[in-house]
Amino acid sequence: MDTLLDGYRRFRDSGWTNNRARMQALASEGQKPQALIVACSDSRADPAMVFDTAPGELFVVRNVANLVPPYDPDGDFHGTSAALEFGVRVLEVPHLIVMGHQKCGGVHSMVHGFPERAQDFVEPWMKMAEPALVAAKAAGTPFDLLDDVCEYETVKLSLTHLRTFPWIAAREADGRLQLHGFRFGIADGVLEQLQPDGSFLAV
Repeated sequence: MDTLLDGYRRFRDSGWTNNRARMQALASEGQKPQALIVACSDSRADPAMVFDTAPGELFVVRNVANLVPPYDPDGDFHGTSAALEFGVRVLEVPHLIVMGHQKCGGVHSMVHGFPERAQDFVEPWMKMAEPALVAAKAAGTPFDLLDDVCEYETVKLSLTHLRTFPWIAAREADGRLQLHGFRFGIADGVLEQLQPDGSFLAV
């Protein structure tokens, strides 16, 4: 905790000072982010770091393995879907991004088996990503590459699920909203973007 508080003090000394006017404007005028990003909770794959953004530019929802559940307004607790609704319908972001990453722990557990201490919530949550594993295996992926391929496939799966939300599909259809898929390489810092043909190319 001391390390975090030291970071806060550095922020007050420099980061806050440098962004004071911007933050005050955001407080008084409200936020108008240019993109909503669904990213993984992994501490090594911070969207604000990857895209080098300033406060107010991104509306971010993070969860295990950057997954989006299908549209299902059943009255249960849906944190990711609630963030999507707020970002798309209230803030009216023009861009919606799914960003996966290398060495995803959730994907690794899905491929290799879940630790005993990650079975209450992580294992059931990752069940929605099983179609990604099925697709990777159906493509004849060697076992030692399954993690990597599934990381790409989960991005595609989340984009597919995003399009089950009627107010996302409608906005994409009329051009108010663009959907994008990315995968970030932790080891090399390379960001790859999903192409129309289903491949990923380095930005």
